[in-house]
Amino acid sequence: MGDNPELRRILEGLQAGERTLDETLQRLRLFQIAQVGEFARLDTNRDLRKGVPEVLYAPGKTDDELESIVRRYLDERGYALVTRLHPERAVSLRAALQEAKNDEGAAGRRVSYQANARVFVAYSPEYRLPPECGRVGLLTAGTSDIPVAEEAALVMVHMGCRVERGYDTGVAGLHRLAEPLTRMVETGAAVLVVVAGMEGALASVVAGLVDIPVIGVPVSTGYGLGGDGTAALYSMLQSCSPGLVTVNIDNGVGAGVAAALIARGTATGRGPCPGRSQ
Repeated sequence: MGDNPELRRILEGLQAGERTLDETLQRLRLFQIAQVGEFARLDTNRDLRKGVPEVLYAPGKTDDELESIVRRYLDERGYALVTRLHPERAVSLRAALQEAKNDEGAAGRRVSYQANARVFVAYSPEYRLPPECGRVGLLTAGTSDIPVAEEAALVMVHMGCRVERGYDTGVAGLHRLAEPLTRMVETGAAVLVVVAGMEGALASVVAGLVDIPVIGVPVSTGYGLGGDGTAALYSMLQSCSPGLVTVNIDNGVGAGVAAALIARGTATGRGPCPGRSQ
């Protein structure tokens, strides 16, 4: 490995007493990159630097590339999160990761796959989820919106949040919203994620009822003109309900990250999160 001038300056600063050990560790987190073949440069310390796990987007990667990247994350961080993975590819990836031949880490490796959300998760035997810190409410307008919602949930759980779910609560039967929304507010959710296709009205309705931030996720479920998620996106962007912010179409991961950061920040304000320095 070639000499990195900035890395050298950081270490020389520690040696000279110009910065503390904690300050040096914080700076070093910026430099952790794992090269995988000629096709990937992995930000393996993203969760340490930002508190946000890396999420692997499966489309566009070959099976061999995806397997190599997942294996490297398992070695480096003890977990790997994969989204938009088709079921047949999930079967192949599971078999490859749990094949014991020439792979000492295969024993005890845990693998799960949610077919409806196309979400694949692999853990090394010693991996444990982060301590719970923060609560998020997760609502969908319809059952067809659940796959994107579960992408958001995947990220939030791996950022240490408890997720309260309330699915199929859309405006076509608005009375269905009362129970899950009340439960989320009463249990102390710091932020709500609302996933909705069609006209996307649920996000505006919810934002008009609560005193916490609402993150709208427009989804590409619907008919004809605007059914690709654009109608829901425009509706959420033009909402007159204050406190509603919106991510892009089908961006469950982005919504999950933003919601978890809000929830954890709120929880930290009430006291230290387990395992987090102040």
